[in-house]
Amino acid sequence: MRKAREQLAVGSWRLVVAISLLFSACGTYVPVAGGDNFAYLYGKGAAAMRLQARVYHASDKRSVIWFKLRTEDLLYKNSGGGGSFRARVQLKYEAYSSWDSETLLDSASTFVKDSSEQPNEKKDLIGSIDMKRNEQRSFLLKVTVRDMNRNSESTVFIPVEQGAPGQRQGFLPVTEKGIPLFDDRVFAGTQVRVLCEQYANTTLYAEHLETPAKLPAPVFTQTDIRPVVKVDSTYEVQVGPDGYFTFKAGSSGFDHFRVDTSSMVGFTVFASPGTFPEVDQVSDMVAPLRYITSLQEWDRLSATINKRKEVEKFWIDAAGSRDRAREAIDAYYSRVESANRHFTSYTDGWKTDRGLVHIIFGTPNMIRRTATSETWTYGEESNLMSLTFTFEKRDGPYSNNDMVLRRDGIFKTAWYRNVESWRNGRIVQN
Repeated sequence: MRKAREQLAVGSWRLVVAISLLFSACGTYVPVAGGDNFAYLYGKGAAAMRLQARVYHASDKRSVIWFKLRTEDLLYKNSGGGGSFRARVQLKYEAYSSWDSETLLDSASTFVKDSSEQPNEKKDLIGSIDMKRNEQRSFLLKVTVRDMNRNSESTVFIPVEQGAPGQRQGFLPVTEKGIPLFDDRVFAGTQVRVLCEQYANTTLYAEHLETPAKLPAPVFTQTDIRPVVKVDSTYEVQVGPDGYFTFKAGSSGFDHFRVDTSSMVGFTVFASPGTFPEVDQVSDMVAPLRYITSLQEWDRLSATINKRKEVEKFWIDAAGSRDRAREAIDAYYSRVESANRHFTSYTDGWKTDRGLVHIIFGTPNMIRRTATSETWTYGEESNLMSLTFTFEKRDGPYSNNDMVLRRDGIFKTAWYRNVESWRNGRIVQN
């Protein structure tokens, strides 16, 4: 188990001033197309330079891309003669009409520069760029950052919504100091501040809902897995003349805010434990074991008082030694954390269909994406022995990241083979 899971180091932040963009049709751009392989988004390379970005519609005429980088992911250099260490990052965005489009609608790029007296300082670099609005109702945004000192890059894709009033990109959760949050998940029980300038002096209608507790079924089980979401309570909030409103997050579940009672379109804030998406406590380690434990093992693990001892016993029995158990634990829960970062929707990422497959089978060799689906292939696409999982987007008011696996009985043998590998302490390296 990694040290980072045992003790969190909370860093500070540095706000990068809003960037003036140089709009240009020049440069070399790699188009996004349905035939591209997107496996790198969820693989090990995706964590090399962590980029977070989100779109905020400040008005019907102005949109902003907020971005966050971590200084520990960047290479800071000095001239060799002393002085400050400097990082140089190129940031660009490209807009396409859809996932399968090769036509570039708009693009812009700029450089972000930062200096520090220490080359390993741990801070967040947060900044924004104005985005040119496109006359289309919606489009796909590709945001890429490149560390010019290290020649490495990271990419995120954001579907930009410009549809019905009250949609989620018209809201921006912020800290008390006005610094944007890049996740709509907040610590349970905290006071939340939200910016929504389009709805200044407006009354919003809110619901608090319970998070579905049901875990996804195995990949071969034909079952109706649509979660049942229950409304716990309803209330109203008033947006101030400055475009802000505040509310207190519950101890669990999520809150959904709407501008129109006749439409479910709105913005959702989810309450999570303080460690999310990390697996840092024994309680975080127990629940994901349900995927690879028998019912009897699970009942014993759930009932025991000393869960740390029972979790260690499970992995040592599986791996045969403490060293091998440590490797298996790190691999398994690293995938849980990765699933939380990439696949979280109205529920934690590890509890989703993509999270289930990612944990048990690992990162696929090939991922194809469209506006409504993802296809994961383990092995070569042309090989009949390869495994192919298809996830279809499920529309809903609470999240745009909800995808459901197309289950099939042909996956049964592969499922039990991989589960048995984990139970024998063998790390599945698909």
